[in-house]
Amino acid sequence: MPRRSALSALLVTAALASAAACRSSSKESNAPSEAAPPPEAPGPRAVAVEAGAPETTEGSASGEALEGALFTRQVQGAFRVAACGGADAWLPPRLDRSLVDAHCASLTASYADYQREWLDLAAPFIAKLRPPGLPTKVVYPFGGGDLVSALATYPDATEITTVSLEIAGDVRAIDRTDNRHLGPELAQLREHLGKLFLKAHSRTVNLDIETRTAIPGEVAYTMAALVIHGYEPLTLRYFKLRPDGAIRWLTEGDIAKNTGPDREGPFANAEIRFRKPGSTETRVLRHLACDLSDESATRSRAVFAHLEAKGKVAAMTKAASHLLWDDAHFSRIREYLMRHTDWMISDTTGVPPRVARKHGFVQDAYGAYDWPEPFGAVNNADAKAFQDLFRTATPIAFRYGYPDNKGHGHIVVTRKPAGLTRD
Repeated sequence: MPRRSALSALLVTAALASAAACRSSSKESNAPSEAAPPPEAPGPRAVAVEAGAPETTEGSASGEALEGALFTRQVQGAFRVAACGGADAWLPPRLDRSLVDAHCASLTASYADYQREWLDLAAPFIAKLRPPGLPTKVVYPFGGGDLVSALATYPDATEITTVSLEIAGDVRAIDRTDNRHLGPELAQLREHLGKLFLKAHSRTVNLDIETRTAIPGEVAYTMAALVIHGYEPLTLRYFKLRPDGAIRWLTEGDIAKNTGPDREGPFANAEIRFRKPGSTETRVLRHLACDLSDESATRSRAVFAHLEAKGKVAAMTKAASHLLWDDAHFSRIREYLMRHTDWMISDTTGVPPRVARKHGFVQDAYGAYDWPEPFGAVNNADAKAFQDLFRTATPIAFRYGYPDNKGHGHIVVTRKPAGLTRD
């Protein structure tokens, strides 16, 4: 993807913005800025929620009762503060509006660049690849923090499940933050979002850094995705999985106990419901914090039971450190994908040709590929097989996850031949 304009400048000026934010935050002012606000970010205006309003169990557009504790005000505050998702969204009263406005002025320019330099190129191209009638449930392993790509790839999805090592994080932290801490964190978020937009994938290290910030990375990245794709958040709630994979929604009492290490604690897994403004159709993102390696099979049993209960799904992955090439450590998630999808899109860190053929799939290549980037465990046999697959492929003008070792963008579609889909 081209590195130019405000998007590139965002990375160069992140440190300066952080310092400036620290200086301005020393005022600890709650008064609105006297300066004219920057242009509003593209996307919806959030559902208005009064500060301090009690949470209810009515959290969906259709009016269905939702179980568990809801964090509507907090997720809509994250929508406003982190992602600049609309002037009507709740802003914590202790935060300086001018600090948020300065953040939004920079982030709005980044959104516009991302729209022009990636989304406007990639989304129409991918739309031509998608066959009609795909499942509206999507599973995205190794996909933490990347709802923006999932919605670009599967815009008709009604339920998206991402699985990665990173936890969702405690969205309540926005109630406790102040200007002194928020300024540097917003600068860090802009830097990391800039890298996501440039590279078309999120980085585990960035998400891990932001797990305990005022607006956890998983939540902040998701809010940015909603702004970019024109959605608004409805609510957030946390859950655990029962041994059979069924969801148990966490109550305020469950969360107050706050026991267990990160991926076993109350803030590991989260659901965010969202919709288009004015629409009654609710869509769902569920994030599962899980080690998908075969060595963690006992702990991840409930996660696989949950995924398998979905039936047939559409799938995607990218920037997955070549883990799906690894027979010794990641065969289980690979077998799940081969059994439960008939159509999957990825970069070359997806399912290697030898495994696809074994399960009756064919693979179509788009873009250019010479040799893998050295992320994770790669082997020459799979690299050579992908090299052969791309010999007659036509170059594409954008990246989808990792490039090859020469910076070329590429896409792999793994699909069942026509007429050979599962029942």
